[in-house]
Amino acid sequence: MILIKYGGHVLDNPESNEEIVKTIAKFHTSGQQVVVVHGGGPAINEELRIHNIESEMVHGYRKTSPEAMEIVQQTLCGGVLRNLTNSFIGYGVNAVGISTGDGGTLRAQKFTPIEDGDAVDIGLVGEPTLVDPAFLNLLLSNGYLPIISPVAVQEDGQALNINGDIAAGAIAGALEATEILFITDVAGIYRNWPDPDSIITEITQVELSGISETFADGMAPKVKAVLTALASGARRARIIDGRDISNLHSALQGHGGTVVTK
Repeated sequence: MILIKYGGHVLDNPESNEEIVKTIAKFHTSGQQVVVVHGGGPAINEELRIHNIESEMVHGYRKTSPEAMEIVQQTLCGGVLRNLTNSFIGYGVNAVGISTGDGGTLRAQKFTPIEDGDAVDIGLVGEPTLVDPAFLNLLLSNGYLPIISPVAVQEDGQALNINGDIAAGAIAGALEATEILFITDVAGIYRNWPDPDSIITEITQVELSGISETFADGMAPKVKAVLTALASGARRARIIDGRDISNLHSALQGHGGTVVTK
């Protein structure tokens, strides 16, 4: 079973999106079990701009006020999720669009990052507290392809904006995925972030943990998600640049990008 985290920056490109969906659909209909967790940062940015709501990123996480949370939930669970699910259905896949909260899949609590030794309040942003793969396993065993929107829920029902990479890592670990594949807009993990000439082709979980504090911006939660996935049950992680469809073809055959092993 493979879990694919489909990053919003690639998802936002109509041409690459169609090719990626078609490729994943063909992989699934060949008999492979697949779960997709999608992003949606560019779509959220545009909706926040339209509604004149400020958007600020803190260590790769979106600071989320109650007003922003409404837009995040409408965008991710509405347009992005539905359009992506519809696209898979158009390629003959029995896709099911859900959020991380559905079926008790993931529960979260507010996340407070540390900056210069101090806790920073970034609003309605969540981190996983519990992951139950039972509902997803039920879908997978019956031939469905779950498409998951990264909107989480607290035990009291409050919606939380959870980073898509973090959600994907937690779910991949609980599912004991053979691989978690991150389709993003960089070639992989750079040893000297953000120098692309320092790309790593293969690294172990322990080695990556040793340099994890050197990463910034969107790569910081991605590396955290990789380590979480491997520590909690996934066998392997891979990061590729999805803007070139040949990279996805290679990845589904077990090649390319940066691969992280136990």
